[in-house]
Amino acid sequence: MMTFKKLLVFCVTFKTNGFTPLLANKKIESTRLLSSKIGVFFGSSTGATELAAELIVEKFGSEIAEGPFEIDTLQGNLGKKLDEYEALIVGTPTWNTGADTERSGTGWDEVYYGEMQDLNVSGRKIAVFGLGDQMSYGENYADASGELYDVFENLGCKMMGHTSQEGYEHEASKGIRGSLFCGLLLDAVNQEDQTESRVKNWVVQLIEEGILDSDKSINESPITRVNDNVISETDTAESIIASLKEENSALKRKLEENSLLLESNLFNQPDVGFTPHYNHFTGSTMWTSQDGRSCYYTSDTPVNP
Repeated sequence: MMTFKKLLVFCVTFKTNGFTPLLANKKIESTRLLSSKIGVFFGSSTGATELAAELIVEKFGSEIAEGPFEIDTLQGNLGKKLDEYEALIVGTPTWNTGADTERSGTGWDEVYYGEMQDLNVSGRKIAVFGLGDQMSYGENYADASGELYDVFENLGCKMMGHTSQEGYEHEASKGIRGSLFCGLLLDAVNQEDQTESRVKNWVVQLIEEGILDSDKSINESPITRVNDNVISETDTAESIIASLKEENSALKRKLEENSLLLESNLFNQPDVGFTPHYNHFTGSTMWTSQDGRSCYYTSDTPVNP
């Protein structure tokens, strides 16, 4: 025999004024969330920059970041590919240390002052990462990242993702802007053990800076909505999860309140579609649906037995 408690969740769906329990896969909606993903692009000679690009995609998650795409494979179609994204993360190694231009030694050098100059990327959000050897080339550490930064900035892009020089041992770099690096600079030769944590922190930083915000939305209010809860654009994934837990607790309390209403003759109404069958010996009432497929039990005498 089925008991009232076993049928509680079923019964709530009939008389709770539209209340729906929190689902595990709650949909997070944002008025400024990107309709397309972030595109991650790189040039690489030894494969180290490619590995860093893959790690960046991994830390963002494939649902947010797409790629990574090697620049050498996109020559001639670069603009078309870049136009798929509102935000770009671009990376390069440094080979031509000390040079004023074409410092990467990759396909970036082939498109900087030709194909890229015809791109319409003004206002696009750009974050730069670069790799270098701060011990062997301390006076020119990751120089090419500075050129990559300058090319996009000169095209009118919105540059983000500047990082601190703290923890590095370089002497100079053309990738420095003010007191900060122009982006995330990595050293896979001397500080490989710090690469993952640096990438992880940088991804969090980019999200807080608004790389996920869409500039195409009509509503430019910098907020994210989780159902009816408002979360600011600087909230991290941890704060969103905390908000969901808080709402889940509130909904749980509401569910418990509704269960009490069920036990106090909430369903003793002639229009709910359930027919009462009162048992004088047990003092309980069985309510059956019109189609006879569903039922529940209460311990009170119905109004119209």
